[in-house]
Amino acid sequence: MNTINTASSVISSDKVQGTKVYNPNGDKLGSVESLLLDKLTGKVRYAVMEFGGFLGMGTDVYPLPWETLKYDTGLGGYVVSLTKEQLEGAPRYARETTQDYNDEYGRKVNEYYGVPWI
Repeated sequence: MNTINTASSVISSDKVQGTKVYNPNGDKLGSVESLLLDKLTGKVRYAVMEFGGFLGMGTDVYPLPWETLKYDTGLGGYVVSLTKEQLEGAPRYARETTQDYNDEYGRKVNEYYGVPWI
């Protein structure tokens, strides 16, 4: 299990990877698979969360705008204001594929979560 030192607001990406993601009720939705950075600003744009599948097979990944995640020290994970039903309709792709994060796809993801496009 990944432990996060909450004494600092800075964290290594390898410690974020694998961190659980919960809804506001404390139900586990998935876990962070990777982070996507903006090449020009260096800021985190998306946390890619794995959700679904069985033993990693058939697992889909969901890009969540970083702004939608809030770290909860009590849960030891991130909380996003989504239900499992809302997540099932969210933009996603198969874990085994590579998604082109062009402007069109970024807008689609951000619009789904109500986050303004940059």
